[in-house]
Amino acid sequence: MSDPVSALGGASFDGFAKVREIGPLGMITLRAKGLKGLAKAVKAAIGTKVPDTRRIEHAGDNACAWMSPDEYLLILPYAEVSKALSVIAKTLQGDHHLAVDVSDARAVFRIEGPDAHQVLRKLCPVDLDRMAPDEVRRTRAAQVACAFWQQGGGYTLISFRSVAGYVMGLLSHSAQVGSDL
Repeated sequence: MSDPVSALGGASFDGFAKVREIGPLGMITLRAKGLKGLAKAVKAAIGTKVPDTRRIEHAGDNACAWMSPDEYLLILPYAEVSKALSVIAKTLQGDHHLAVDVSDARAVFRIEGPDAHQVLRKLCPVDLDRMAPDEVRRTRAAQVACAFWQQGGGYTLISFRSVAGYVMGLLSHSAQVGSDL
């Protein structure tokens, strides 16, 4: 098995906010709805609760984000994905669900600093003043799909890996001092 490689090799940009690509991270898309064993499966796999609508739950380095009424994104260390998938399969055996490793299909960025929200204001049609910590938003950054949430002193943003360079360019340009976006 080869070592995982992040989409942009840890690219970063320092402007009025710091933008950096992080990863690789382990990510599992879990599609399931109304299953008795769902909460037990998520807890056993990554140690979090199943989040409420548009929320993310954290347990150390692990997280579970609500993505849609029947979809959750489990975030965990890359090396632990196989084990978590096995736990989910065993816990939900016989129940209709889908759990897929999407780690290599995603790029993850951090936008940090006291004005990190300004970077996203320029790119995303979201009222950030009404967004609570640990609230997940699925939206777009310019013209590409993304999801993000506030965490610590900034935001974590996930996009498709195929547009990682474009997203890094958008975020970097948006974080430039004096940028007119």
